[in-house]
Amino acid sequence: MSARLTERAPDEADERPPRSGLLRHHDFRLLWLGETTNRVGINITGVAMPLVAVVTLDASTLWVSALAAAPWLPWLLIGLPAGAWVDRMRRRPIMLICNVVPLVLLASVPLAGWLGVLTMTQLLAVALINGFAAVFFGISYKVYLPSIVGPEDLQEANAKLQGSESVAQVAGLGGGGLLAQAFGAASGLLVNSVTFLVSALCLLGIRSKEPLPEKPERHRALRQDIKEGLNYTFKDPYLRVLTLYGTATNLLLTAEAAILPVFIIRELGVPEGATGWLLASSSIGGILGATTAKRLIARFGSARGLLVATIASAPFALLIPLTRTDWTLSALVVGSAVLSLGVVLANVIQGAFRQRYCPPQLLGRISASVSVANFGAIPFGSLLGGILGTALGLRPTLWLLTAGLALTPLLLLIGPLRRRRDLPVAPATP
Repeated sequence: MSARLTERAPDEADERPPRSGLLRHHDFRLLWLGETTNRVGINITGVAMPLVAVVTLDASTLWVSALAAAPWLPWLLIGLPAGAWVDRMRRRPIMLICNVVPLVLLASVPLAGWLGVLTMTQLLAVALINGFAAVFFGISYKVYLPSIVGPEDLQEANAKLQGSESVAQVAGLGGGGLLAQAFGAASGLLVNSVTFLVSALCLLGIRSKEPLPEKPERHRALRQDIKEGLNYTFKDPYLRVLTLYGTATNLLLTAEAAILPVFIIRELGVPEGATGWLLASSSIGGILGATTAKRLIARFGSARGLLVATIASAPFALLIPLTRTDWTLSALVVGSAVLSLGVVLANVIQGAFRQRYCPPQLLGRISASVSVANFGAIPFGSLLGGILGTALGLRPTLWLLTAGLALTPLLLLIGPLRRRRDLPVAPATP
């Protein structure tokens, strides 16, 4: 990056928001809306694609799990070099391309369905290629954000982005079910492609000119840049323990999420349209987490707040396998919502921490290193859910996975967080 976070170009000074909030910040509003609509599209896809597999192609539990894993596999394949590339390039053009790709590919699914040639192979290919786009978009917007807002506004910006991500889950997961019910599972994806068009238009409307990233004094091999980001991430005591916690949590969360739609449809007998809304119930907790993050941090501090949020919420996951077809269906809603509350609070705190704590010129590579560890666990988690669900049955597998989720916050106690009220804003001087 061409400047540190504390240095702002003269034309950005007028865009600085009042201390009352970021809602009057033109460029942040557009970035916020663009990121939110992109997430809505991703979440609609996350519901619609498995529904196409289950309803249209009568896919098995293992195939549905493989389809859930496919969008996350690119994090393992290109996540680390993607971080190094993002540090070398402007981020907004990358994000624009990453909206155009899913727009085109999602439209191909209903076309194949109308022609009678839709296969699981095509669904897996679309999910995989969209996953590559999601890798670059996910890294780019996190690195792009500090060039839009000042460091003192990063906590609020991340809270708003996390909150809208939870809203996007409600709209996307619920909307995915409704679109499948209204237009058919495959045809609903054509409507979904519009969300990526809206996201691209929002990015085009951002006024501030993004500076060119800072070029190194001498040419460096890509592997050296990757190694530098990895070393910084896994040698730093705070980044290391937060990455370990995120990886373990994602592994178990996605294993549970991979079999939950099958459990709801086949064991509980919930119709397609209601399935999306039931899956979206977890986002209620996410919205609450984003809106209460500031108060939690003020009351406990960022480090203690992170521990309180995760340790208090994780055991509620054990309510999910209690769900039956009677009134206990509410156990799934409550368990998912409270679990999501803790996850979103942790994401808000960690996101702002990394953006302030990490050197700007390394932020893309550090974000990629963390994301590869966290998101790279997701395809393994999805496949793990499918394998265990096939071998043990759906309900016993849910008991096993939610018990693990209840214990994952204990990983945060092995690092320096337990001795601090607040996370540091800069690394300790060697």
